[in-house]
Amino acid sequence: MMRLYGIRNCDQCRAAAAWLESHGIEHEFIDLRADGFAAADVARWQAAAGWEALLNRRSITWRRIPAIDRSDLDADSAAALILEHPTVMRRPLLETDDGVLLGFDPEDYARLFGKH
Repeated sequence: MMRLYGIRNCDQCRAAAAWLESHGIEHEFIDLRADGFAAADVARWQAAAGWEALLNRRSITWRRIPAIDRSDLDADSAAALILEHPTVMRRPLLETDDGVLLGFDPEDYARLFGKH
């Protein structure tokens, strides 16, 4: 079963979940803050999408992280940052058997699921 990672009060995460439900696509919603996730999850997402793509550098969380902690990032330090501050991750993150899709765009979801 595919998994949709996000936070419950995020408009884009709710929109992605609603899109999946309206198209009859089974999925599990995992709230990054409430349900948690593991370092192995972040490693898998980094392998699929790249560590830079996982970071939401426009988020409020990103701006609140001290500049010293945001500088000179690499895959390991980015993973540690995501584990410590889950809302710095770009969301929603849809994980399928074929990889991950970051963010929500109805057209991207339609293409992925052949629902034109």
